[in-house]
Amino acid sequence: MAKSVLKSPRGRTRAQRLEARVTAEQKTLIEHAAALQGRTVTDFVLTSVQDAARRAIEEHQQLELSVRDGQAFVEALLKPKPINDRLRETVRRYREATGV
Repeated sequence: MAKSVLKSPRGRTRAQRLEARVTAEQKTLIEHAAALQGRTVTDFVLTSVQDAARRAIEEHQQLELSVRDGQAFVEALLKPKPINDRLRETVRRYREATGV
């Protein structure tokens, strides 16, 4: 059975499908928002989902520290505590568990 392949407005080939079940209210809301922007529902949904995915990835990759935590972090970098038996054991268990 042949796959349906479509070209997006930007000329990209779309060969994958993404499906979702929605309520009547959700569909109406999405259709209304797409119409207000003069876009198709597909374009509106894809753009919205891509934006949300990028934001989620960026948020996951960033670490925000309070001033106090930032100072503690810098202090730990500049003046690290000596390695003790507990840390050695933790590293050993980590390496054993991960194969590193």
